[in-house]
Parts: sequence; structure tokens; C-alpha cells
Amino acid sequence: MERRKIRVRGTVQGVGYRPFVYRHAVALGLAGQVSNDSEGVLVEAEGPADRLDELARVLAEDAPPLALVTAVESTSLVPTGEEGFTIVESRAEGAPAVPVSVDVATCANCLREVDDPADRRFGYPFTNCTDCGPRYTIIRSIPYDRPTTTMADFVMCPACEAEYHDPADRRFHAQPNACPECGPQLRLLSATGEPLAEGDDALEGVAKALLAGGVAAVKGLGGYHLAVDATDTSAVAELRRRKARDDKPFAVMVADLDVARSLCVLSPEAEAALASPRRPIVLAPRRTADGTAARSEGELRVAEGVAPGLPELGLMLPYTPLHHLLLARVGRPLVMTSGNASDEPIAHVDDDAVARLGPMVDLVLTSDRPIHIRCDDSVVRARPGGGVQVLRRSRGYAPEPLTLPGRARRQVLAVGAELKNTVAVARDTSVVASHHIGDLGHLAAYRSFLQAVDHLCHLTGVTPEVVAHDLHPEYLSTKFALDLDLPTVGVQHHHAHIASCLVDHGRTGPVLGVAFDGLGLGPCGTLWGGELLVADLHRFEQVGHLRPVPLPGGDRANTEPWRMAMSWLHAAGGPAAAERFGMLADERWPAVLALLDHPGTPTTSSGGRLFDAVAALVGLRLRASYEGQGPIELEARAFGIPLGSVPGYEVTLHDAGGHTVIDPAPLIEQVVADRDAGAPLARISAGFHDGLGRGLADAAVSQAQRHGLDVVALSGGVFQNARLTEVVAGAVAAAGLEVLVHERVPPNDGGISIGQAAIACGLTVEPEVRR
Repeated sequence: MERRKIRVRGTVQGVGYRPFVYRHAVALGLAGQVSNDSEGVLVEAEGPADRLDELARVLAEDAPPLALVTAVESTSLVPTGEEGFTIVESRAEGAPAVPVSVDVATCANCLREVDDPADRRFGYPFTNCTDCGPRYTIIRSIPYDRPTTTMADFVMCPACEAEYHDPADRRFHAQPNACPECGPQLRLLSATGEPLAEGDDALEGVAKALLAGGVAAVKGLGGYHLAVDATDTSAVAELRRRKARDDKPFAVMVADLDVARSLCVLSPEAEAALASPRRPIVLAPRRTADGTAARSEGELRVAEGVAPGLPELGLMLPYTPLHHLLLARVGRPLVMTSGNASDEPIAHVDDDAVARLGPMVDLVLTSDRPIHIRCDDSVVRARPGGGVQVLRRSRGYAPEPLTLPGRARRQVLAVGAELKNTVAVARDTSVVASHHIGDLGHLAAYRSFLQAVDHLCHLTGVTPEVVAHDLHPEYLSTKFALDLDLPTVGVQHHHAHIASCLVDHGRTGPVLGVAFDGLGLGPCGTLWGGELLVADLHRFEQVGHLRPVPLPGGDRANTEPWRMAMSWLHAAGGPAAAERFGMLADERWPAVLALLDHPGTPTTSSGGRLFDAVAALVGLRLRASYEGQGPIELEARAFGIPLGSVPGYEVTLHDAGGHTVIDPAPLIEQVVADRDAGAPLARISAGFHDGLGRGLADAAVSQAQRHGLDVVALSGGVFQNARLTEVVAGAVAAAGLEVLVHERVPPNDGGISIGQAAIACGLTVEPEVRR
């Protein structure tokens, strides 16, 4: 007989791991105990050596579906003669070092109970078990037990208590376990917060309101959604008016995969993502090229105002019992967009939700289960070449750790960028990023940022030894970092982009990085955004860039793309060309023209602003109501045009002392010429994307070969553009080089904190062997 202490590390709390250990230990006839603690799961088991070996194997290789085991470590103890095997009270000694489980969509077993009139949970919107339900959004601290969650005030009834203590039940030690007798309850409120109904009456009331064209706030796992009937043109328009969201597309929740297939063309990877326990929003092509009609008369369609002018829809499946019940009552797809005013963080506290959302809605469907941490829906995109790419990493993904390609020498807090902010912490061999926080220019978002910093450090047990931040001194995240009484590390924005791509693929570099985005401060105060970098997780060197042009009006160019159109026309064709366009675009054109010749006007090499310029030049978007609107609409116009079927416009590459300058001036001239000749917009868009993409690929291959590199990494918000990514990646691969494209980490600024953390933690790594 032997006794062993078995330490299990990884995502092993909130996923049914202790009941799993209990069942296998009992089946093997072992004595001992299992508990949660600050490091994971701790097992003490006693019995024959071969059975202890088998238990260790099972714990590592046959873990529950939601668990992610990173290590199983065994040490010998003195046998005690203990009898029986038990789950004991959790221990909270020491700093937390266990990953927190993500929120998980309702499992099939729970849905069967919700739909079964004979089951005691029939119609109960908060049904869950050890295989599904809320986790991250209800956890206040580690270890994960009911008293440390927002379920602490709900005392289990005898039936739920019996399930909780029955090893044969799938709710054995399910912390959010509840039923209609003892758990959270639905409440329907008026727009000003007066109670109207409870329970099933509340559900029926909101369903009737939605079918009548009403707007409702609906409380979910990580916050509130604003909901309307997605097939009702008037309701969608009214939601846009109340939310002050003119054009930005809405997400649509559909009942099942069959409905999703009727609306969009779904690849196997897109279907798998839709139906996965993570339940992200999946961007997928509509069933028709222009998105305005269904495939045949009488088929389901959504209002054009859901995603105006775009060939894709953002679809998601229900991920709570409440969603399933509501979709079943309504019988139609629902717009389910973040419950906030444009650009604010999602509302998650009940009183705040009534105050902020009340003016936008007719009814509020809420509950008495508190949400501790707000968490927006994640967004992924089905890639044309297969697979999916995460564009917003939040509910269902955060705070799942990413493995670093080495060991951190110090514990790091990384505070991210200004837009699409996330924060991250790194220690040992992992980096953990927060949920999506948003744009820090809004007070509510900044408050959410402060909460996320404290909560993430608390949950992970990280005591930062250094704080990583962007170089831009006016970012609120940078100011926050510099105000802390801790050492700081400034990380260049585009280096962080490339580093995040390396972490995504478990690589250390060096690589030839192509970083294209809206804007990021360069080391000498210049405004970068179209860069070629030789980079690894420690350092970088700029070896190429997009031709810089003036940025007239600074940040105003972000929302007024006509300014950059004038700038690029001025660069490509001179003042007269810029003047001709400006006279038609905006009455302020003389001031902008003067700025283009003024020596004090800053210049930028921004790839994002180049896309803005072209979108304005072809008449798509002179003014933008949301970030990236012009580039998104420009990409949409090329949808359905096969790659290579249209001659790509020319991009010139200049060698400047070993640096490659990518000059799209000839491309701009061709865009204008084809526009004036009446060429179809789809053809112009395809020519722009394909020509720019091939030019970037040629520049990247040339610099990679010059520096003896055989890997090219593509990062930055511009590489959310599927067509451009496909062109660049295909051309680089055709040259015999490996291409790294973002998969699990967003290519946009949502991944910046991950790159910052990886750079600042001082990884101890073995250099990659170049092929």
C-alpha cells in the first residue's frame, strides 16, 4: 500500500474535476480526499501502487470535457490507513495560481430538462450543471466554490442539495446549481424599473412585446443585450435610432443551426464554432451576394438594417436556457446587440442597466442573479481558406490562459491600448488576458478597465513586478501605468502586434512581421501604421514601411475619411487633384489643402488610413459613424470576385538604404482613373485589395530573404480584412515562406496586451532553429 499527493494544475476548477476525481478513485477502490485550493486540485490517495498509477494516468489523459490539464505531479506520502474517499472543503492558502473556467453554453442534458414538462426544471431559465453555465462572470475569488460566487446568497433546496452531494449526479458539486424553488428568478420591468411580472409571465410578456415590434433589454451571462425582432424592418430602425448607432452591424441570435444555414453559407469550421460551448458570434457570408433577399420566396430573411450594405451576418446560437426559451416563444431570429449606448461598455449591474438602457427600451427582462464581471460576446470570422479567426476575445474565451513559448522571468501587468482595450497578466509559462473592455475614452469603459486590472490580478494571484504599456503618452492606459508605483516598460505598438501573433502560434521568432493598422506611435514620436519589422519577443527593427503622407486634422481623419483621400491624392497627383476632390467632399477643403503643405502637419504610414482614403475616393464613405466603416464597406464590395480574376493595381517598392518603402501612389492613380471611367465598384475594390496585397507580399518576402528569415507574421487591425489577408498569405506562401495569421488572439488592438506582456516578462527561451 502507498499514499501519494497528486497535484493537478490547469483549468480544473468549475469544470466538474473534483467529482471526476472522486468517481475514478472510488471505482479504483482507493482511499483519500480531493479538494480545490489556490493552485488547482489537490488529491491525496492511498492504495495499491498500480491503481495509484492508473489514477494519475486518468487524471491527465481522461479529464472532463471542459477541463484543461497542464500538469499532474505526484509525490509520496506516509500511508495513514484512511478509509473511504471524500471531497473536502477547499483550501485558500497562498496566492491563486489556478486558471478560472470560462462561461460555458448550456449543455444538451440541461436543455432536455428545460424542455421536459415532467422535469422539475421544466422551463427554468437558469438551469445548469458541472458541464455548463456561468463561471468567470460570477466568480468573485479563488478557489471556486459557491460562497465565492454571486450564487452565495441562494440557499439550495433539499432536492438541489441532494444532487450536489450525490457522486452519481452530474450536479455533484456544481456550484451554480439551482432550480425554480431555490434559484434565481426572472423579472420583467418597465423602462423606468417598475415591476410588471415574474417567472414565466415575465418571459411571455417580453416575447409578446418583441413580436409587436418592441425593444427589450435582456439580461444574459455577462451583461444585457438590446433585443428586437430581426425580421422587423421598423423595429430594427427604431433600435438604431434609440441606440444612436447609424450603420454598425448588429448580431443576430437564431434558434439552431438549421436557421443559421438558411441565412448564411457556413463552412464546417463556422458551424463548429457556432455550436461550440464557447458560442461566439460568427461572421459568415449571407446566402445572397447583396444580402437583400432570401434564396426563394417565403424563406426566412432578416431586415436589411441589421447589417446595411454588408455581405456577411454575425450569427450566434442561444447559450443560456433563457435564450432558448425566448427564441422558442418568439419563433424568429432576434437582434441581440450589446446593451449600451454606442462605444460604452455593456451594462451588467441591474440598477445601472435600468438607468442607462431605460431610455432605449420598452421593457427590461432581468433576474436576481448578480453578474460580477461584465463580459461581451466574442466574435470570430470564418476564413475563406478554412478555419476561424478570433476578432473579439471575450465571453467563452476569457480568461482562458495562453501558453507562453518560454518562462517569464517576472510577473507582468500589461495594460493594452486605447481602443478595443484588454488587459493581461503574465507569470511562469502563461499569459491571461481579460475580457473585451472597449474604448477607454469613455468614463464607464475606464472604470471597467480599473475593475478588470484589480480582478484579473486577484484571480490569477499575480503581483506585478513591472507594468507594460503603449508608447503613446496620451493613452489613458499609459497614464494609468505611469501613475503606479511600479517599474514600467514601454512597448512599441506594432512590436506588440507581432508579439501577440507569435504567442498565438507558440513561437519566439525572429520573424518578418507585417503590422498594418490604424495608428500607433513609433519610437521617435512618428505615427506608424504600415510597418515591416524584423521582430522576436525581445526586440524589433523596422526594415520597411508604407510611404508616409500628411495626416490633416489628426484624429479627425478617423471619422472623416475624405481628409485622407485628399492627402493621398495630393501625394499621388499633386495639389490640383486634391483640390478637385475636396471641393466636392467638404466645404472645409481649403483648410485641409493648406494643412497638406504645412511643415507642421504630422505624417503617417498608416495602412488603415490608406483604406479610408480609397473608400472615400470611390464614394463609399466620406464620413464614418464607427471605426473601420469605410474599409469594411470597401472590402464588402469585392465580395464574390474571385482572387486573381481582376488585375491588381500597381504598388511601387523603393529601396531606401536597406529599407523598403511601399508606395501606393500608382494604385491611387489607377483607382481614380477607373472610377472616372465608370468601372464597377466591385472591380475597383478587388483591384485595390489584390494589388496592395501582392505589393505587401513582395516587400515582406524581399526583406525576409535579406535577413535570412523564413517566417512572415501578419498582424494589426487591417488583417481583419479577409481578402487582403488571403492575398498576402497566398503570395508569401507561394514564395516558399511560412505564414503566421492570427487564430486565437485578435489581430486588432484587442491582442495588444498579450503582446505587451510577452515582451515585458523577459522570457527565457531557446532560440528557434531557422530552416
